[in-house]
Order: sequence, then C-alpha cells, then structure tokens
Amino acid sequence: MFKKILVANRGEIALRIQRACRELGIKAVMVYSEADRDAKYVKLADEAVCIGPAPSSLSYLNMPAIISAAEVTDAEAIHPGYGFLSENADFAERVEKSGFTFIGPTPENIRTMGDKVSAKQAMIKAGVPCVPGSDGELPDDPVQIRRIAKSIGYPVIIKAAGGGGGRGMRVVHTEAALVNAVQMTKAEAGAAFGNPAVYMEKFLQNPRHVEIQILADNFKNAVYLGERDCSMQRRHQKVIEEAPAPGIPRRLVEKIGERCAAACKKLGYRGAGTFEFLYENGEFYFIEMNTRVQVEHPVTELITGVDIVRNQIMVAAGEKLPFTQRQINAQLQGHAIECRINAEDPYNFMPSPGRISMWHAPGGPGVRVDSHVYNNYFVPPNYDSMIGKIIVHGDTREQALARMRTALLETVVEGIKTNIPLHQDLMVDAKFMEGGTNIHYLEEWLTLRGTGKR
Repeated sequence: MFKKILVANRGEIALRIQRACRELGIKAVMVYSEADRDAKYVKLADEAVCIGPAPSSLSYLNMPAIISAAEVTDAEAIHPGYGFLSENADFAERVEKSGFTFIGPTPENIRTMGDKVSAKQAMIKAGVPCVPGSDGELPDDPVQIRRIAKSIGYPVIIKAAGGGGGRGMRVVHTEAALVNAVQMTKAEAGAAFGNPAVYMEKFLQNPRHVEIQILADNFKNAVYLGERDCSMQRRHQKVIEEAPAPGIPRRLVEKIGERCAAACKKLGYRGAGTFEFLYENGEFYFIEMNTRVQVEHPVTELITGVDIVRNQIMVAAGEKLPFTQRQINAQLQGHAIECRINAEDPYNFMPSPGRISMWHAPGGPGVRVDSHVYNNYFVPPNYDSMIGKIIVHGDTREQALARMRTALLETVVEGIKTNIPLHQDLMVDAKFMEGGTNIHYLEEWLTLRGTGKR
C-alpha cells in the first residue's frame, strides 16, 4: 500500500479522497491555489503545497507544478479526482513517466475512451449497444454527410469527438440545415477542444440518462455496481442523481452491466469508470465512458456498501478487487438520492460566490453530506459553483424522498444564494416523485415555471 498520495484536485472531492487516505493509513498531500488557501482539506492536510494563483490554468491544470509538488513531498501516487486533469491522457502519461502511480486507468484507456468516436468503435467491438450513427468521423463531402443522415433518419445530433460537459452538440431536424450545422459544430469543436472532428447519431426524443458504475483491477477482474439515473439535468449538467434507476427491470440492468464488465476485461481497464447510456423503450444506447470517479458516486456507495474511492486506491496499489459480482448483486439494498448544492441563484442560475456567514448541515438516519465548506468559508468565483452534495438512503425510494425533503429543510446556508429552493420544489413534484422522468423534463419544468404554468 502507498505511504503517501498527492491529491490533485479541490473542493469536496479533495476532502473525500483525503478521508479515504486517512482510513487506509496513507498520508495525503493536498495541493491548492491561492484562492483555496483556507480550504478545510488544506487545514487538515498532512502536507499542503501551493501550486499557483487562482486561475485553474495556472494551478489545477498546471501539470509541471503538480508533478513538482509530488516530487518535493516524496508522494508515491497522484489521485486526480474528477474534472481538471482527471481524464487527461497526457497528464496520466507524465505522472507515470515521472515515477509516480496514476490512480486511474492507463493513458491508453483514457485516450481511447476520451475520443467519442474511438470509444464508440471500441464499445461496438466489445458488444455494448450504441446509438445508431455514423461509422466514425464525418467526412467533409456534403453529399456523403446527407447520405449518412438519411440512412440514420432525422432528427440527428452532431457531436464533437473530443467534447464533453454538454458542449459541442447540435440537433438537426431537416436536411436543409444539416451541412451548415456540421460546419458550425466542427468550428466550435476545434476552438473548444482542439479537435474539429465530429460524428453523427440518431437523436433520441425522450430518453433517460442511465449509467453503469464499474470497478476493475490489474488481474482482469471487473464488476458493475448497479446503475444510476441521472436524467434530471439542466443544459446537460446533472442536478439530481439516484440509484437504482426507477422502473427499469433488473434483468435489463444485469444484462447491460455484464456487457460493461466484459468490455472492461477486453480493454484491460483498471480502476473506477462509468459507462453512460441513453435509455429509451427498454433499450440501452452507449454514449460515452468517464474514466474517473463521478460526482454522483455516493449514491452507488450507499446502495452497494462499496467505498469506490478506497477501491480506486487499492487497485492502483496492485491489489485485487475484494468482492465478486455475485457478492455485489446480493448486497444491493434500498434507494439513494443525491442533490448537488450549488452556490447560485435557484431561479436564474447566476453564480453566487462570496462568504458563507452560516453553514448548518443536515443529519439523521440515512443522511450523508459531502462538502468542504464551513462557517465563514469564502466561495471563490474562479471554479465550479458546487459547494457540496446532500445524499440520502432509505429502504425504499419513497423513504429516500422523505429523508431528502427533511434534509433540505434542515440545511442552512446564509451569506450566499444556493439552489436548495429548486431542490425543495423538485422533491414534491408529482412527475419526479413518480420516477422515470426523461433528460428533457427539468428544462421543460423550468420553462413552464418561468411562464407561471407550474
């Protein structure tokens, strides 16, 4: 086992990894920007190193600074968390070449799955169902582009091969708009991701977003940890996540889960990862794989009893997974829901950085809070607006919903605005309470609310 790990991230995930290290008896080196000097995990760190000023390009995305911090503190491994450099194959490669262990997949796996065209091709070879679409990158010839779209059937969606976070996508409903949409998406993709390649898929009308969490070791062992429903989204950003996904038959989940685990074995994948699918009319369609720990990993931890971050570290240290698929399936229990708490206006979503004059976290049976904030903490304006996550677990979905309503009511955040009122409204929304809403539901709900119809 490692003696010392450097955590190359910030916020609640930095604290989450630090806690996992403590449980394993590992010292944690926390890196931080000047804006995060007073963060809780920095104050609690075994060692802390400032890696630059507030802008992430000069700190959390500064590869030489992070690797230098690992060198001067004699760390053995680097955990990238999520976001920032977590899915950067060049960073993973530089970490390994510098003599450290990267707590994540191989650089080759990250490259393959980071490019959505190569990821889709790899999944087709592995027998994982994909959304009908182009066979790889779209050509430049307008005649060929039209022919591909016609064979798929309108509407289609144009996607950047190197895209993510909901960027680099454009829906096309008619042939007349097609070629211009492809050209615009290519230009945007080149500017945003440094890769102008785009591909085309059938645009599913009312799908749900369902994902499969996997863990794999270096000994060709791979398991899936049930599924999560992440359909409550705004501008392709997840707002609420839950596990298991309401109303999807277990046999379908088990079938797709087994295929995901088999794909990991075929790829030689190691560590944690998430296969993301669109689910419509009883069918799963692969859209992408995230080669890191997810923001929403706690809901899976609560229904499986598996500590995902702890297992990431153990696998990276060369240990075998301590459980089998049969054991995981046997210990699935109850229902979990997560609400992302953001420092933003709950109605117009404008960021609300500033000093938190009062912070009171909820408690009680089945309530977990993952957050790095505290009384008098200053939320910097330089990063993502998420300041924490409230996660609840119950024997049933109804009990989990009741516990989340109570937890949101107990939560006090003063000095800044948060999206807690939005979550409170959604927890009593009839359609959400029923379960199984699609990925467009929240956007439509917000539009109707804006017109006073809800």
